[in-house]
Amino acid sequence: MTSTAPAPSTTPDTAAGTALPVRIAALYCFTPFADHLALRAPLERVCAEQGVRGTLLIAAEGINGTIAGSDAGIGHVLAHIRALPGCAGLDVKETRAASVPFHRMKVRPKREIVTMGVPNIDARHDAGHYVEAAQWNDLISDPDTIVIDTRNDYEVAIGTFAGAINPATRSFREFPAWFRARRAEMMARGRAPRIAMFCTGGIRCEKATAFVRAEGIDDVFHLRGGILKYLETVPEAHSMWEGECFVFDQRVSVTHDLRPGTHVPCHACRMPVSLADQASALYVPGVSCPACHDARDDIQRARYAERERQARMAHARGENHLGAMPARRGATGAAGGDRDDGHG
Repeated sequence: MTSTAPAPSTTPDTAAGTALPVRIAALYCFTPFADHLALRAPLERVCAEQGVRGTLLIAAEGINGTIAGSDAGIGHVLAHIRALPGCAGLDVKETRAASVPFHRMKVRPKREIVTMGVPNIDARHDAGHYVEAAQWNDLISDPDTIVIDTRNDYEVAIGTFAGAINPATRSFREFPAWFRARRAEMMARGRAPRIAMFCTGGIRCEKATAFVRAEGIDDVFHLRGGILKYLETVPEAHSMWEGECFVFDQRVSVTHDLRPGTHVPCHACRMPVSLADQASALYVPGVSCPACHDARDDIQRARYAERERQARMAHARGENHLGAMPARRGATGAAGGDRDDGHG
């Protein structure tokens, strides 16, 4: 089937009845670019002119990323992207924040806008069937439906849908091998399986469902707009979501109505730190958390402590501190998914 990107949405969040000033746009579009490298400089220029920060990934297969800035600035950048070949139907999910959750703007050429590493997967034309958020509960409540969370282990750890299978992958590149190892088991149920997949914003499922269909399973569905659209539109009283949803920026996590979650980032390993772990003696802001403390030595922790001191001094001066943080395991240094996926 042909995968058609969902229509853009704009749903400002409010805090105490006052609109938050920063507009955040998570976006993607699978479309063939004849020369994606030529798109980089104009994108960097319009983002710089508009004071927009975040990460945009560009590849021969399309564009993906998350950006933040003023209403007018984001509007100008989105208009620029929608004018690119094939991007008129750009998928955009928006929320708001009190401050810009990115330190800088990066436009990065990539082989894939979400890295699976399997050649000849056409997410534009071969993705599975969309299911709207309002119908998602019915689908995943059916005992004949196999529900798969396509996100990485650290994302699943802080929240997922009730009853979903956790592939325990460290990066999206591991998903094809995980699926192939379990394909026979899924087919052994006496009939072709019905599979429902979900991810943060929808992009990983475009590719994952196209991959599964290429593996010979046609009854494949995915949540339109991803977890973020579900949390935005499904009332909490009727929700089957458990926990918080990891997001790839300084907010770390969101919950129903896209309210900020309770997790904070560990600036040493970039893992999300829960409220319980924040109370641990192993958690030192900017230096360590229970997930990474034993994997770091005193020299590393001293270096992280100095970086944290410099960051706090920069913050006190009203400046951004751009010292690089260590890569997350399985990371490639970009904006999402595998750190290679603008919003998952």
